[in-house]
Amino acid sequence: MKKIKTLLGISSAVAALIMAGCSGGYNGQLVGEMSRPRWNPVTPYGMVYIPTGVLHIGPSDQDVNNAQVARARQVSIVGFYMDDTEITNNEYRQFVNWVRDSVAHMALEHTKEDANSGKTQIDYKQKLDWKKTEGNEQMEGLFVPAEKRYWGAKELDVSKLWYTYQWIDFKAAALSSNRGADRSEFIKTEATHIYPDTLVWVRDFTYSYNEPMTRNYFHHPAYDDYPVVGVTFPQAQAFNFWRTRLWMDYKAVRGEQMGDIFRLPTEHEWEYAARGGKKLAPYPWGGPYVRNSKGCVLANFKPGRGNYPEDGGFYTVRADAYWPNDYGLYNMAGNAAEWTSTAYYEGGYSFIHDLNPDIRYDSKQDEAETLKRKVVRGGSWKDIAYYIENGSRHWEYADSAKSYVGFRCVTTFLGRDIADANGRR
Repeated sequence: MKKIKTLLGISSAVAALIMAGCSGGYNGQLVGEMSRPRWNPVTPYGMVYIPTGVLHIGPSDQDVNNAQVARARQVSIVGFYMDDTEITNNEYRQFVNWVRDSVAHMALEHTKEDANSGKTQIDYKQKLDWKKTEGNEQMEGLFVPAEKRYWGAKELDVSKLWYTYQWIDFKAAALSSNRGADRSEFIKTEATHIYPDTLVWVRDFTYSYNEPMTRNYFHHPAYDDYPVVGVTFPQAQAFNFWRTRLWMDYKAVRGEQMGDIFRLPTEHEWEYAARGGKKLAPYPWGGPYVRNSKGCVLANFKPGRGNYPEDGGFYTVRADAYWPNDYGLYNMAGNAAEWTSTAYYEGGYSFIHDLNPDIRYDSKQDEAETLKRKVVRGGSWKDIAYYIENGSRHWEYADSAKSYVGFRCVTTFLGRDIADANGRR
């Protein structure tokens, strides 16, 4: 009898649920949509959490000239994750090899339809076994022609490595007067050559012998954990879109919710992270000096007058060299200067918003050179101490590649799921 009552009770409960579902109601109560995915984010590998806070921007010391382009202000920065080191050669090589394999797959599966559509890459599900492609005629076009080979070596033609990605111009959409506009108007497609410019080591310095770095820096395993350089602003952008897609695909397979995209930091996010919680300190470790009490140099820059090796590195050093700042970030001063997403304007600090300040401008090829300037931060291995200060601003043209400029990525912190053990919020 007891079992029969139990079964009747279960049947009644099931019937009630069915009725509730049919009526569209959850017993007629406003409880929100119950089928929403859980949100339990993990810190992306190699990143650290930078908490929300306030940043006092501007010169860290009395500097009359710099005060004209970096006036003192207070701004608020929302929390984010940031790479604890600059993107290394080996990390960037993962991107290069993904594009290489994608282009190779396209060559193997090339059809007339693909040729007509202008499609240059596909999303492959496994790495290509290059040994099995030996002698394949469709693959020959990816290599340097025989008459252009050095010592007869069969090398990949890196000029074929282009990455195509899409992004949404939210600012243009927000400013559009046509609220019923076709959303495709704001979806932009970009194609970028992604191989680093290895000739920067020779091009950047006159009457200076740096050819060994051109031959080896991006190729030799000795430099795998050194910061990638010779990348332009568009290449750094492309890397972030590829990294976002890589993470998104992984999350989709596992049925998990994706966080925000990977991107370059704004210059104020970068400065906020570099300070490591030390609001007015001139350097990531505090200051006011670039040496510790034992006289050891605390970053990779140009100490003194041309004494490059005094800090332990002649050119760049490992991306995790020296002590990190209080947020756990390495080499926020020196080693490789870093791209930010911010467009450079001398008077930009006069009109930026105090809530997550951001100045972006995507210049066209035929526009004035001054509109193509992007802020770089942190100074580099070739710079004097002034340029590695937290508050120092500098710029490079977006389409230029340098032997002293790299980058690191960030992604905005979206909060955490606060559900209790029973699933209640």
